[in-house]
Amino acid sequence: MDGTLLPEVRSTCAYCGVGCGVLLRSDGVGGLAVRGDPDHPANYGRLCSKGMALGETVGLEHRLLTPQVLGQDSNWNDALQLVADRFSDSIDKHGPDSVAFYVSGQLLTEDYYVANKLMKGFIGSANIDTNSRLCMASTVAGHKRAFGTDTVPGTYEDLDQADLVVLVGSNLAWCHPVLYQRVLAARQSRGTRIVVIDPRRTASCDQADLHLALKPGSDVALFNQLMTRIHEGGHVSPEFLARTVGIQDALAAAQQDSTAVTGLTAHEIEAFCELWIKTDRVVTIFSQGVNQSSSGTDKVNAILNCHLATGRIGREGMGPFSVTGQPNAMGGREVGGLANMLTCHLDIENADHRDAVQQFWNAPALPESPGLKAVDLFRAVDNGQIKALWIIHTNPAVTMPNANKVAKAIAACPFTVVSDLTEKTDTARLADVLLPAAGWAEKSGTVTNSDRTISRQRAVLPPPGQARPDWDILAEVGRRMGWTSAFDYRSPAEIFREFAALSSVASRFKKDFDIAGLADITDAAYAELEPIKWPVRKHRNGGRFFSDGRFFHPDGKARFVPVRHRPPATKTDPKYPFCLNTGRIRDQWHTMTRSGLSPRLSAHLAEPFLDIHPEDAKRLDLSPADLVEVESSVGRSIFRARMTDTVAPGQVFAPIHWTGETAPSARVNALVPSVTDPVSGQPESKTVAVSVRRMKAAWYGFAISTAPISPPVDYWATARTQKGYRTELAGYTPVNDWEETARGWFGLPDAAVIAAADPARGAYRLALAERNRLKAALFIAPEPAALMRDYVSTQLETAPEQVLTGRAPPTLEDPGPVICSCFGVGLNTIVRAIEAKRAVSVDEIGAVLQAGSNCGSCRPELAALLTDHSAYGGRTVQRELQCDTM
Repeated sequence: MDGTLLPEVRSTCAYCGVGCGVLLRSDGVGGLAVRGDPDHPANYGRLCSKGMALGETVGLEHRLLTPQVLGQDSNWNDALQLVADRFSDSIDKHGPDSVAFYVSGQLLTEDYYVANKLMKGFIGSANIDTNSRLCMASTVAGHKRAFGTDTVPGTYEDLDQADLVVLVGSNLAWCHPVLYQRVLAARQSRGTRIVVIDPRRTASCDQADLHLALKPGSDVALFNQLMTRIHEGGHVSPEFLARTVGIQDALAAAQQDSTAVTGLTAHEIEAFCELWIKTDRVVTIFSQGVNQSSSGTDKVNAILNCHLATGRIGREGMGPFSVTGQPNAMGGREVGGLANMLTCHLDIENADHRDAVQQFWNAPALPESPGLKAVDLFRAVDNGQIKALWIIHTNPAVTMPNANKVAKAIAACPFTVVSDLTEKTDTARLADVLLPAAGWAEKSGTVTNSDRTISRQRAVLPPPGQARPDWDILAEVGRRMGWTSAFDYRSPAEIFREFAALSSVASRFKKDFDIAGLADITDAAYAELEPIKWPVRKHRNGGRFFSDGRFFHPDGKARFVPVRHRPPATKTDPKYPFCLNTGRIRDQWHTMTRSGLSPRLSAHLAEPFLDIHPEDAKRLDLSPADLVEVESSVGRSIFRARMTDTVAPGQVFAPIHWTGETAPSARVNALVPSVTDPVSGQPESKTVAVSVRRMKAAWYGFAISTAPISPPVDYWATARTQKGYRTELAGYTPVNDWEETARGWFGLPDAAVIAAADPARGAYRLALAERNRLKAALFIAPEPAALMRDYVSTQLETAPEQVLTGRAPPTLEDPGPVICSCFGVGLNTIVRAIEAKRAVSVDEIGAVLQAGSNCGSCRPELAALLTDHSAYGGRTVQRELQCDTM
């Protein structure tokens, strides 16, 4: 490079459905600088910790660079011909329903469109489903029941203009931090009130006026009570009611529900209902706590019923609002990526819709009924119905319920193809054919965020090795299967034009999705496309839906849906007395194949954990830093116990992110049964009946290493650091020779070893060095080892002697476990600033240390430190014991 500064490129973030704009600048040698796009309407320059660390997740270390067949390097010609031949052979012998695609919200809309066209239009099966089935399928079903189509009514601007924001099953502060900051800004500027409805006390409760810690799964009963109060108080909108059908049946159902099932007091319910009813501008935000349920669709409709009854929809500052989990979950919904949908929000069961799409595509035939939804799809793989399976940018061997069984089914499938960025996932390891796909910042196309804003994702880095865009891979397979002209695409712009033109055809059926105004977009205009909210028509762009009172059922009216409380399908009992809730943590994303590459993001919560109430921990005789075995009817996992009153007695919580690559014994979905919502097909992931007991380990360990390790022990969990990796370990079986074992684990047979041992106590400390530079260290004890893990992790590639103390020298200030991931500010640094009176408020901490001044998701932890920093200091030791995560 000659030192010339390359221009910034506008693109979108790779993570959640907020759809933040980013500005990317390549350094010309594979590196990438990332900052928020101040002109993007989703974020106006703000990014969360994950978005800020995107530049740390690019590089070649983890990438799949060439096609592989049966574990051996191949080439595109042979690999794609094999894919085309095996799929064609299965279709010829067993019919089109013997094959399936399982795709992902990580795909761009153009990729999604080609996959859907290939499967539904030309293979002739509807067996294409997406990991969005695990995310927001219940919302899709609820929208269709109420509105006649899958329509998100509002926009992000409603969050700025609301007087009350209700978060239902949404930890917005951690899962969608940029939106949460908009809510807090509205609170500051206009006094917006915040209500959180969640069994756990999460970071989103920090600024809440009311937290309703209802019993898991009881949301329908709560909103039915609200519906009843709306009716009894005369707050139903007569004008809006004329635009709806079915309120009497919905009221009759609502009035039969008892609030006792919620576990809330009469005072709490009264306070919520009064606040909701007396506030005109109400936005109800809901997410996975609503969707991931065996009654998820009913929960969505219970919320929608209340907004329809009061006419609080389609107007400024009000309405129900589903926030999605993936960057292009909405784009997948638009192209018909779910097994029960057609493209452009058309209905697969509707003959007129099918005929229109078939004629547009000039396709042989379209399936007349829905295909297999995710859980049923993998059951069909397991029972041999699916003979050929193509998995694209997702990791179902980890993310599907009953994950162990799903992994076995994939392994046994006669032919499995995986397209991904890396071969290092649980699912990729099971594939017959691996195809290297271009990733974020390497491919171009569009994504749609949670409020229907279409944004360009633009390439700024070249695809490494032989990696290719997904649309290109899929289109070539389509051509090789005999449909040359239908898949003769040369660019994503060409695909986008076709999709937009098809939406014009679909608009004849008076559906909501319409981007016909972009059907003639030129390549140059596509390249420069600004963020734009659909619909995009000649007479209308963007805006809110339903302000005119017109819905998408044939009669133009919305539907109230009668719903009743149904308890969770998996119930606690004496064998499994705890209710396990699952979810995300602040700084990680899905199965960490991208976010786990960032040392900064791995520093906050570096180890899988189980939140358990102190009363339950005492009853189970658990101590801080104990490992616990968690068992359900379908599996068993091990987590680090974290005692906290953020969960109620009898309830526990564990995050979803760890995999066979990072903590094989701590995979949450190994515990989740395959129970689904009967309408949406979405799995119930929030109410798993489990038992909890202390792991009776013979030894505990902590290791650092310059290279990753995957030791053959009963428990290990690893995380990236600035200089290498840190790993927690434990085992049931004693080890006789720790030096020999360490050499094997670290792959350092000839390293010099410095050791300190107390065999009588079972304590060993070993440093392994080459050329007087530390390459690995291992700390073994009969109980969780107490040492400064964050400091120890910085000692790789230094002189080896100091590391064995496990503590920083007195002259060196240890920053402690990271609290603010955006700026890498540690707990000890923050505590010192508080004790020195340099920071006596959260804002002052931000002014002095920057902590909490960006995405704000660490502000609840900062507030807790200010409230009682001395007590928190007493917990610092516990955090050290528990891999700096507790």
